[in-house]
Amino acid sequence: MTNPKMSVVMPVYNVEAYVAEAIQSVLAQTFTDFELIIVDDGGQDGSMDIVRSFYDKRIRIVTQSNRGLAGARNTGIAEARAPYIALLDSDDRWHPEKLRLHYVHLEADKSIGVSFSGSRMIDQSGNKLAVAMRPKLTGIRTEDIFRRNPVGNGSAPVLRRSAIDLAMFSHPEEPSRKCWFDEDFRQSEDIDLWMRLSAAHGVRFEGIAGELTKYRIVRGALSANIVKQYLSWTRMLDKAKLYAPDLVEQHGDSARAYQLRYLARRAVQLGNVELAADLFGQAIRLEPRMLVAEPIKSATTAGAVMAAKVLGPERFRAISQIYLKDAAA
Repeated sequence: MTNPKMSVVMPVYNVEAYVAEAIQSVLAQTFTDFELIIVDDGGQDGSMDIVRSFYDKRIRIVTQSNRGLAGARNTGIAEARAPYIALLDSDDRWHPEKLRLHYVHLEADKSIGVSFSGSRMIDQSGNKLAVAMRPKLTGIRTEDIFRRNPVGNGSAPVLRRSAIDLAMFSHPEEPSRKCWFDEDFRQSEDIDLWMRLSAAHGVRFEGIAGELTKYRIVRGALSANIVKQYLSWTRMLDKAKLYAPDLVEQHGDSARAYQLRYLARRAVQLGNVELAADLFGQAIRLEPRMLVAEPIKSATTAGAVMAAKVLGPERFRAISQIYLKDAAA
């Protein structure tokens, strides 16, 4: 294939339990004019043996020393030959219609730079969970991306190459290597790029209906990761002050509050009630208006924190397994 219509970029690093599902979900797409660029990011498990067991002329493998998710995505984007680039993390999977629907969306409106859709959460065994990401789809403003990140996760967007190239830069230590994602970020690299695209370059974001990504929540994540995620998000905020100071001045506290509420929900899922209560309390103090703006989600978060406090982590986790299955274990 010399000129595919879509390039799919999939970083692979120590995901032998899930990578076959991810690849199968790409090969099962009803839209077939794509290349699948798998970036071997220097893992140590059997992931790449599984990758090499697939025989399809549309698959290309690129090998590199470990650079992390942002670095692997950059390598894949640099290798991409299509005008549209779809990102898929190797522990997630797609609905069979995903690429076709995004292709139609982007072809129909050339002003759209980033197309995305909602996502359904799955647990580590691939079971669908009762929770989903159903973001705002139209009328997306920069402050919407800043405050709520409607794209949601790294397996949801399909990108117009000409749009994301507006945010391309040379790696500071390797000038010959082009970057889109900032490799200094090990978390929040997605929102950092979306912010730069929207705030600094005016790239238009729009979503399409449907939960077209199956986003996996893997148990065993440490609560410390929540703290790291918050610190990484704060670093994104500091970076945004350089190119969008007015935006940060006007919406920074609100955006921080929504991030804290999101992390409070993650802390509840992980059973860290004390951290969840602290994060949610900080969120409400920063942005009390969220209780009115999003009463259901705010009330659900508050109720979950209170229930976890009353029941205790173990009993609450047992009850939450009804909805979260293996992800609550």
